[in-house]
Amino acid sequence: MPEPRAAVPGLDEVLAPLPAHRRQLFEARVARWRPDLDAALRPLYDAPAAVGDRLVLLAARAFAARSEELHALDLERSLAPDWFQRPDVVGYAAYAERFGGDLAGVAARASYLQELGVRYLHLMPLLTPRPAPNDGGYAVMDYRTVRSDLGTVDDVARLTSELRSRGISLCLDLVLNHVAREHDWARRAVAGEQDHRDYFLVFEDRDLPDAYEQTLPEVFPDFAPGSFSHDAGLDAWVWTTFNDYQWDLDWSNPAVLCEFADIICFWANHGVEVFRLDAIAFTWKRMGTSCQNQPEVHALTQALRTVARIAAPAVLFKAEAIVGPQDLVAYLGQGAHHGKVSDLAYHNSLMVQLWSMLATRDVWLASRALQQLPAPPSTTAWVTYARCHDDIGWAVDDGDAAAVGITGHGHRAFLSDFYSGDFPGSWARGLVFQENEETRDRRISGSLASLAGLEAGDPDAPARIRLAHALVLGFGGLPVIWMGDELGLVNDAAWDEVPEHAEDNRWVHRPLMPWPDDGSTPRDAHGIGDDLRQLVAARRGLPHLHASVGAEVLDPADPGVLLVLRRHPLGPMLGAYNVTGSPRPVPVEVLHSVGLDPADLVDRTTGEQPVVRGGAVLLPAYGAAWLTSGSFTG
Repeated sequence: MPEPRAAVPGLDEVLAPLPAHRRQLFEARVARWRPDLDAALRPLYDAPAAVGDRLVLLAARAFAARSEELHALDLERSLAPDWFQRPDVVGYAAYAERFGGDLAGVAARASYLQELGVRYLHLMPLLTPRPAPNDGGYAVMDYRTVRSDLGTVDDVARLTSELRSRGISLCLDLVLNHVAREHDWARRAVAGEQDHRDYFLVFEDRDLPDAYEQTLPEVFPDFAPGSFSHDAGLDAWVWTTFNDYQWDLDWSNPAVLCEFADIICFWANHGVEVFRLDAIAFTWKRMGTSCQNQPEVHALTQALRTVARIAAPAVLFKAEAIVGPQDLVAYLGQGAHHGKVSDLAYHNSLMVQLWSMLATRDVWLASRALQQLPAPPSTTAWVTYARCHDDIGWAVDDGDAAAVGITGHGHRAFLSDFYSGDFPGSWARGLVFQENEETRDRRISGSLASLAGLEAGDPDAPARIRLAHALVLGFGGLPVIWMGDELGLVNDAAWDEVPEHAEDNRWVHRPLMPWPDDGSTPRDAHGIGDDLRQLVAARRGLPHLHASVGAEVLDPADPGVLLVLRRHPLGPMLGAYNVTGSPRPVPVEVLHSVGLDPADLVDRTTGEQPVVRGGAVLLPAYGAAWLTSGSFTG
């Protein structure tokens, strides 16, 4: 039996005004989650018990201030903890100002999202940033206010209430690695307050920065080389991984952890249900490493998660970890952290391999790469997507490339050439974003429609877009649609006319939502939205697509068809995706091998029985099929 724990100082006073059932509930949560909190803090800090007490106390204050409506949501989510894994949950991501003008405008368009089938809405950075340049809003100056052009904290609460009434959860960006140098913590550090100077990684000379630089990669080599900047106010060097105006925080200081735990509780009590933990991979520094993916990162996340579980268990965490495939699953929990860190993580590899397959019209590399990714914990989910707000970095593993007879460097160069439109015969219209002069690696900006050929007028572009959506929706996890992709919006030709956007061509794929003046749904000239709604409706009735069901990527039976198997107690589902511009077969031998009867087969994307001819189901050019037994009725 564990030793009885001493009472947390001040806890009784916080809980005393609450009714007995509330106090009992809080105490039960602490009993459940305090061991996980202690386990997370022990490898991080010299006085873990004192830090734990401080975190429990701030969780208690948030719990006591939580509204009845949000307490009810906590109960609902506690009884259905898999809510975000279910096949009826589809996400949408957008900039609030590009989608609705401001937060009130987003609330006014909530019916559009509901009609599209959206259950999760990620609005890109809302919190108050420094004046431009501000890294697209990721240089946060105040974590407890929102941009004045978008509204107020009360507007956030009104928006979350409106969304919640329609079954939609709001996701908020929370930048963990750094703050703007105009943030109050940084100002107080410059003013000479040692306790706040200790919030940052500050060096009196270049000795340690030079030693760290030996193994640190550059994130923005074009316009922010190096990882340290000299600040005249500090009269010292400060760690700046991303830009000189973004000061990295020292998470080895427990005060930083407590600050962010309190920020999470603050926004959770305003109705935010999902926190995107931005730049999480960079939060812990260690000499001689890339200072990414350090084991302490996962302990920090576990600590934050346990505080949220105590104060507001409806809250989910999403890891913004764009890292190598072998490092990625750790953000959903491995080993001692299994199922105890983030609930969601981006499946960046799926996006990269989708575009690789379309450019090469071959699935061997994608099959190999996706097979290497370890299975995530069954209580978590991948966030799957064809496009996002960011550029595409060609995260192709050299070992995976070598296994299929190509070089990683050569393939990355080909993809950059292809999607920038420089490769002969390419139908893509992307822009090069950042180029590493040493490695020649380039990243690509561009909307889904422009990268898929719609801007170039390629007749196969709508089919490619449908295929991309079918793969994202059919892989399992929580699929997210980037704003405008449901309409086939192409690159914004005027992206650089806004002065603060002119140096960042990622704004080319962040166009304004073209709402008609009469308030109706924007025009969709290519039927892309209809195709997407049909797929979303089909997905809703397929328990096979619950995120707890593993995705098995099979070896290709045809080099142009990606095969993804999901084994469910109700029977198997085989996803088949033709990445070529000509019909391709799914042999009956494959169907038999996974337990499907070719005579009793339904393609759930259409609800029709596919034709079996010549010993195969024939997929049309860029066709996708979700094949299950016809006797399964959902």
